[in-house]
Formats: sequence, C-alpha cells, structure tokens
Amino acid sequence: MKQTTKMKVPDEDPQHPLLLSDSIAVNKGSRWIFKLILPFLVTCLAVGLALYLTLVFLKPIADSYRETNHTCPDPCVFTLVESIPENLTYPKTSTMHISTFHALRNVLLGANKTVDIASFYWSLRGADTTFHDSSDWQGEQLFQDLLNIGKAGKVKIRIVQNLPTREQPSKDTKILSEKAGVEVRSMDFKRLIGNGILHTKMWLIDRKHFYVGSANMDWRSLTQVKELGVLVQNCSCLAKDMYKIFEVYWFLGKKTAVVPSAWPKWLSTSINANTSEKVVFNHTNGLVYLSSSPPQFCPDGRTIDIDAIVDVIQSAKEFVYIAVMDYFPSTLYTSHLKFWPVIDDALRRAAFDRGIRVYLLTSYWSHTEKNMPVFLKSFDDLGKMDYPKMDVKVKMFVVPSFTPEQAKIPYARVNHNKYMVTDQHAYIGTSNWSGDYFMYTGGIGFIVKQRKQINSTAGADFRQQLENVFLRDWNSEYSHPLNNYTSFANL
Repeated sequence: MKQTTKMKVPDEDPQHPLLLSDSIAVNKGSRWIFKLILPFLVTCLAVGLALYLTLVFLKPIADSYRETNHTCPDPCVFTLVESIPENLTYPKTSTMHISTFHALRNVLLGANKTVDIASFYWSLRGADTTFHDSSDWQGEQLFQDLLNIGKAGKVKIRIVQNLPTREQPSKDTKILSEKAGVEVRSMDFKRLIGNGILHTKMWLIDRKHFYVGSANMDWRSLTQVKELGVLVQNCSCLAKDMYKIFEVYWFLGKKTAVVPSAWPKWLSTSINANTSEKVVFNHTNGLVYLSSSPPQFCPDGRTIDIDAIVDVIQSAKEFVYIAVMDYFPSTLYTSHLKFWPVIDDALRRAAFDRGIRVYLLTSYWSHTEKNMPVFLKSFDDLGKMDYPKMDVKVKMFVVPSFTPEQAKIPYARVNHNKYMVTDQHAYIGTSNWSGDYFMYTGGIGFIVKQRKQINSTAGADFRQQLENVFLRDWNSEYSHPLNNYTSFANL
C-alpha cells in the first residue's frame, strides 16, 4: 500500500509568511469596505438627525408655515355692499358703500357661463306684497335680468332655496323655472334634519365672483331694509370653495336626498380657520376662509360657523363690535326653548377675563321678540360693574318710517345686518344670533383676518371699512340706549 505523506500545518505565528500575507489581504479588504460604507453611514445619520430635529424641535414652525401656505394667485377685489332704506340719511362725511342692487346687477350682467344662487325665499316682484310701493323697481329689474338671461340660454342658472311655504310661496322661482328654464331645487329641512331652514343669501357667478351677506332675494332688501354684505370679484380660489358649499345645498335639494354619514372627498376643503387662504385683495392682503352651518352640512375641513364666531371673539385683543338683528342666548323656534349661551359666554369671558371692549348693536322693529330686551339688559348691566371694570354697551338701531306709505310695507324698515368686526378680524354672516341658526339653519360666514393697515390706499383695509360702518351706525341718531326701548315704537 502506498503511504501518503501528511502535510505539516505551519504554526499559527503571526509573523509566519503564509499567515502574514493572508492577514495583509484581509486588512486591505476590510479597509476598502469600511471606506465604502462610511460615507453612507454618515449620510444616513445626518438625514436621520435632520428628520428628528424637524419633527421634534421644528414642528411648530412647520405647522405655522402650513397654516399660511395657502396662497391665492388671483388679484381679488373685496367690496362692502349695503342697502340703505329710503330716506335713512347720514352726514355727508359718513362712510357709504355701493348698493346691493348695483353690486348684484353688475356681476349678473357680466355672467358668461354660470349663475348659482342660494336663498331663503324669493319676492323680487312688488306683486308679492300686500302693499305696492314704487321702490320695488330694483327688485323688478333684477328679476327681469334673470328672466332675460335664462331665456337667452347662454348662461346656466341654478337656484337652491328653502322649501316654499304658504307664507313664502317663492312664486318668482316658479316663473323663472317655467319661462326661462332655470333649474330650481328646494331644501326640506324638516325631512333632512328634523328642523330649521335654509337662511343663506349667496350669489356665485362663473365660479369667479360671489356675494354673501344679509340681503334676501326680496325687493324690500334692496330699498326698504338695511343690509350689509361683501362682493368678492376676480377671486377663483375663494369662489371655487364657495362652489363646494353650494354643491352641498344642491345635492340636498334633491327630493330623495338624505344627509350622508360622510361627504364625498371632492367637497372637502383645506381652507378653514387653521389653514386660511392667503389672499391679495385691494392691493393688500389677509387670511380668508368660509364657514358654514349647520354642522351636518360641513364636509371634512369646513369650519363650522359657530366655531368661527367664537374663534374671532377669542382672538380679539382690543374690541369686539357686533351688529345683528336678533341676539338671544337661547333657541327661538324650537318647540321647547333651550338655553344656548355659546356666544354669550364667549363675549362675557372676553369682557371679564381679558378686558375686551364689547359693543352690541341689535335691531328694534315691529317684529322684535319681547324677551330680547330682557336678555340684552342682562348683558348691558355688565358695563355697570365696578370690579372688574368692563366696557360693555348695548344699543338698538331703529329704522323709522318717514312716510305713511313706508309704514304700510310689511316686514320692512329694519336693520337686518349680521356682522362682527374686531381689531383682528372682519366677519360677515347670513344668520341671526340665536341657537337655532347655528344648530339647524343653513348659513355661511365670510371671515377675513387683516392687521390694521398703516397708510393704506382707499379701500385696501377691509377690516377697517367694516369698523367704520359699525361706528357710523353706533354713533348715528338711529341708535338708542337700551333703557329707552319702551319708547322705540313711537320713533
């Protein structure tokens, strides 16, 4: 048998030539791999650290940036719009604005594609009232304009209204539908949510311009009732957001519609109290968003109207001025009245805790609820406290009838405004201030946050313009201290 020779394994001496060469090879390979991986590890560590710092330390800055990063590219124009009742006069130097009639007619006659209107009721024609007055001509003109545009067929007109009733039959929209092909839908709030009405007053033109404010589609809202609203022009970014609110109404105007448990995503919005739209308007800028009520009609992202109002109050640093027809810390139209102090609490806290000046201008007319002065007196009495000293005042605005004919016009001669202005915000709404309007009623709020402008051009400071309107009315001969309300009927 052949004997094999066993190879002798060298001693594991680190200086042995064979082991030394292997060691050198391994070390060279390790250094090469280390040099390759090291930059990658350093990069990963740097990126990870940057992400950590952003999330932990820089998150407030990032959130703040996102809140103001909604920038509208349109050169928007915001215009205050008023209806001043016939014979209601102010000193020649007083603040005055374009009439509701001229504002609506101007944008209506310029419509190219679409006209969408959301309304409480319709009574533009003088024939709808028991007493005919020659001041109905502005309403008649707007009605004729709509009729002519509808018949021409070039502009699509859609109207969504509150379900007509015996008291408010809305004959105008029936004529517009039958004779001009206008699409009309009616919202039945009793069927949809068990209570409430559509109280919105909004015109949307070509998804580019819109009006929102206190004026109903009623000839009296143009010449016999004091109204205030805003006309927004050349502002697609906000108009498209208003279109989403209209589409909610339009959907719910179907006879078989039900309020969905979740609204379609395309109706959601990112323009709200937390992430307002940065808008350049009147050669200045501000943060703007739209609110809506009731909560059931608010898709994801939409600020609920009452939340917007409370936020504006809480954001005030100096004053809160309010002009609204009705003010009640309760419901008015529920079968069993409910205490609802949401706004009242916010105002009292602002005055008591933060020393905010609060002036409340309500209205007195033949249909004023007899309990409203009782609630108002409770609020007005806060201004009589010694400690803490609070600057709280309440007045009631009276629109007199200067002629026997004016006195005969039903549901006229009243200050119908629904707005609030602070040192930080302007808020223009469509709702009276009682619980019903925010829990069950369809309404819209238009909110502008704008710091006081220094050396601004005429018309630039929108917030200041609204403040000027309030102070004009507050200091006018038509505003009366609350303790005189028992004699208002004789004014």
